[in-house]
Amino acid sequence: MKTTHAALAEKFIADEPRTNWHDETLWFVREKRDKAAHGLPEWEQLREWGSQIKNHTLSNLSNYLKEFEEKAVANGIKVHWAADGDEHNKIIHDIIRKHNIQKIVKSKSMLTEECHLNEYLQEHGIEVVDTDLGERIVQFRKEPPSHIVLPAIHLKKEDVSATFHEHLGTEKGNNDPQYLTEAARQHLRDKFVQSQLAITGVNFAVAETGGFVVCTNEGNADMGAHTAPVHIACMGFEKIIPKAEHLSVFLRLLARSATGQPITTYSSHFHKPRPNQEMHIVIVDNGRSRQLGREDFRNSLKCIRCAACFNTCPVYRRSGGHSYHTAVAGPIGSILNPNLDMKANADLPFASTLCGSCTNVCPVKINIHEQLWKWRQIIVAEGYVAASKKMGMMGMDFLLSRPTVYRFAGKMGRWLMRILPFVTNNKLNVWYKQREMPEPPKESFRDWYLKNGKTNKK
Repeated sequence: MKTTHAALAEKFIADEPRTNWHDETLWFVREKRDKAAHGLPEWEQLREWGSQIKNHTLSNLSNYLKEFEEKAVANGIKVHWAADGDEHNKIIHDIIRKHNIQKIVKSKSMLTEECHLNEYLQEHGIEVVDTDLGERIVQFRKEPPSHIVLPAIHLKKEDVSATFHEHLGTEKGNNDPQYLTEAARQHLRDKFVQSQLAITGVNFAVAETGGFVVCTNEGNADMGAHTAPVHIACMGFEKIIPKAEHLSVFLRLLARSATGQPITTYSSHFHKPRPNQEMHIVIVDNGRSRQLGREDFRNSLKCIRCAACFNTCPVYRRSGGHSYHTAVAGPIGSILNPNLDMKANADLPFASTLCGSCTNVCPVKINIHEQLWKWRQIIVAEGYVAASKKMGMMGMDFLLSRPTVYRFAGKMGRWLMRILPFVTNNKLNVWYKQREMPEPPKESFRDWYLKNGKTNKK
């Protein structure tokens, strides 16, 4: 099957009960976000501050990155710069070889997913243990995360039970979440104790102090960083913020937008290595400079990876994260990934209704739906759409710009649907798949209005 959003979504929605459950579960998370946001009278002010801080930082990025490096080095942290994912992976591999490291634990890091770090290290015979519970589940199943905050949201507890029975030897058919979580805890505890290297992501890096913050709900980043003799933190350069006081804005926005919590359970601040520990931070570009130079798309780099846009998106909720075939799915992924590889990700900006709900919930006010629309124009202009779609759009342009032709086509369409329904109710009509076609109206709204509009006016 061709790896496009439409093809992969078709596979996902073939299981209708699971699709409905996925939709409802994510909407529940969206509702929690709304309750948390509405509980703060200053919520919109926080969003505005977050947006302005990020805008300012992006406009002065080189200064803040230089300041961060100077402060971090002074704190005893070794700073590395990576132009792309391959260089990021090689830097980490070099550190592993230097210390002859065999046992590695990793907390959630979407940047390492973006750079395919696990796959790279596996190809070199090095095992990495993901310690976030959701990440460990999908790692056992040899699947990528389907969501940047809830990596295994596409799985039910029965799926997790079967996975743990296969890999951890848990009781077959025991679907009790507490039992399964305890099994994972015992399994991972040994991995933490034996670890020689902890790899973490970075939620925020503070230029003023040279420190960084990692936010988790499970404490797995802390367990790894506090037990391993080497700690490597990986970050895209857009994670930088100017001052420590700005954390008070972003930490209040992040958890409420992501899961409806007032704050993440653990917001851990790292400023320097502990005695006898070595700490590294790898700062990655990987196309971000190019995105920064695109005027219409630069503010996509304001993203704080809360996934609020995932949870509200009607397309994501009913097509699943794997249908986006990229590390970062959902609406934000659909405006970031064409920058990385326009041809490979040309389908993603079209995986949207352009309803604007993603923009409405974004805590840093990224105009996501407008960027999706602008990416569509660029992708079509570059010739990265199927000839059938291009011809279809040209046909729609002809039809919608000629009222007489439009009205005639509408009349013929209603007649065909009523007299010859098989013309539209067949597998060649993608709208007919997994849905019933509506009963055609007897007349158009325009015709109805011409007959009834004036008489209904008061």
